[in-house]
Amino acid sequence: MPEAPAESGYVLAFDFGLRHIGTAVGQTITRSASPLKTLEARNGSPKWSQVRMLIDAWKPVRLLVGLPLNMDGSDGAICAEAREFALELERRFDLPVTLVDERLTTHEALEQTQGDYTTAHNVAAALIAETYLR
Repeated sequence: MPEAPAESGYVLAFDFGLRHIGTAVGQTITRSASPLKTLEARNGSPKWSQVRMLIDAWKPVRLLVGLPLNMDGSDGAICAEAREFALELERRFDLPVTLVDERLTTHEALEQTQGDYTTAHNVAAALIAETYLR
């Protein structure tokens, strides 16, 4: 069985998008994650006070940002923006941030939610967290 991440505690995961950012919380001991809520965003920028509230509530040891790579591993259309979002998280909240390959998470999230885009962003964030935790 692979080793658990070095930190013990919660991680917050973000499924980055230009208009919506899904969020989820993961637990390093159980290696499981649960969807939280979708943050509205304008050109990839959320209301940072909402991000602060999530961080204050969960006190994560690490933040995770899904990196939307193409199937061949090359950068997807909004990889640069996702990386910029990750840097801004690190700058604003002084927490370690890890980029996580999120290939196929949106597809799987849409299957799990039966095409409900309202909750799919958060399910995708939970899948990103579980990818990291495993």
